Amino acid sequence: MKAFILKQALNYLEKDPEKNAPKLMEWIDNVCPEDWYKGQRETMRNILVEKGNWYDFILRIYKLNPEVRKTFFENFFINSCLNGNTRREVIRKQHDCNVPWAILMDPTSACNLQCIGCWTAEYGHQLSLDFDTLDSIITQGKGLGTYVYLYTGGEPLVRKNDIIRLCEKHPDCEFFAFTNGTLIDEDFCKEMLRVRNFMPAISLEGFESANDERRGAGVYQKVVHAMELLKEHKLPFGVSTCYTSKNVDVVSSEEFFDLIIEHGALFAWFFHYMPVGNAAVTELLPSPEQRKHLCEKIRHYRDTKPIFTLDFQNDGEYVGGCIAGGREYFHINANGDAEPCAFIHYSNANIKETSLLNVLKSPLFMKYRKHQPFNENLLMPCPMLENPECLKHMVYSSGAISTDYQEPEDIDKLCKKCSEYSKHWKPTADEMWADSHL
Repeated sequence: MKAFILKQALNYLEKDPEKNAPKLMEWIDNVCPEDWYKGQRETMRNILVEKGNWYDFILRIYKLNPEVRKTFFENFFINSCLNGNTRREVIRKQHDCNVPWAILMDPTSACNLQCIGCWTAEYGHQLSLDFDTLDSIITQGKGLGTYVYLYTGGEPLVRKNDIIRLCEKHPDCEFFAFTNGTLIDEDFCKEMLRVRNFMPAISLEGFESANDERRGAGVYQKVVHAMELLKEHKLPFGVSTCYTSKNVDVVSSEEFFDLIIEHGALFAWFFHYMPVGNAAVTELLPSPEQRKHLCEKIRHYRDTKPIFTLDFQNDGEYVGGCIAGGREYFHINANGDAEPCAFIHYSNANIKETSLLNVLKSPLFMKYRKHQPFNENLLMPCPMLENPECLKHMVYSSGAISTDYQEPEDIDKLCKKCSEYSKHWKPTADEMWADSHL
């Protein structure tokens, strides 16, 4: 019933979003129970009345290709958020384990770039998941209620043909990819228009000098070209940014936000630099002052800019802390190892050897379920970066092993790198937490 109401509402909205949106809210209020998504409905009413940045954001969505937009709404809101959520709750209660909203997976460890500080380089370039394995993960996932899949890597678009085939085979799912953007061309844009259920998140670390310093000369201009192509074809896309001590001021600037909005980005995902891998340098970790500054700027832009932003390290209070370990997502690397997080390279289950459900019930994942959230202060959500003793305990007690096959990283060494950072961040995090919860 809920899915039917939402589908009819979306169809009505398509005809004239500006004119029909207020009427639609009145209709929903009349036909739905008073407590049905009450908070979300109130938020939408305020957006329509105030006509601020979120209203402008909605209008930007309605400038996209209508078939792509329709497919996204159906896959994301109906298949995943409504129908999928119901199924996930049943499985969670039945098996007493986490069941994710989304699954990250690496089609390949290969990449056409060699970016400074990128943890994926630690895997080497020899690993990959074949089409049948990727297809099996998605098929099993849908059985559990999971309809959102994100490709990581390596560079996932090295496998762009298989990615498109998977979009075709699973038209009821929504697919994303964290990509450096350099392999997006005219032909691939046409394929995206054809399948309608794929959306890239393009890595961008700032303006040209900062971006190319990390990713290589000429990459920035290739990224700009990719964004121009996507905007020209009215395709949805976003930006993925890793913030470090070197670029945090740039990527939190108004100029950077205005740039990505102008080029057509609808969302921006911000990731804190993680000192993963034996070669990782702690000098790139942001200082407490830098992290606080970025957190405050992103929250300010949420009230002023027509773009959807997620700050995965600082938004823990909105999602109940760490979402890894299958609570809302987990990661499968190019060897098939199931890791609780894209940054936690330890595992005791491989998708090539067991089922998706058994992965979620494996010892390390069950340790995550038992201990989440890892801190009462949800500005310190991560078991590695801010609560390293938690991660060390879970790895040792579950018998998990390193999944870095070139140069395995000892868990004690990794956690030692994070302990000093955690100690320095805690006073600032506690102060911010107290201020926001008075």
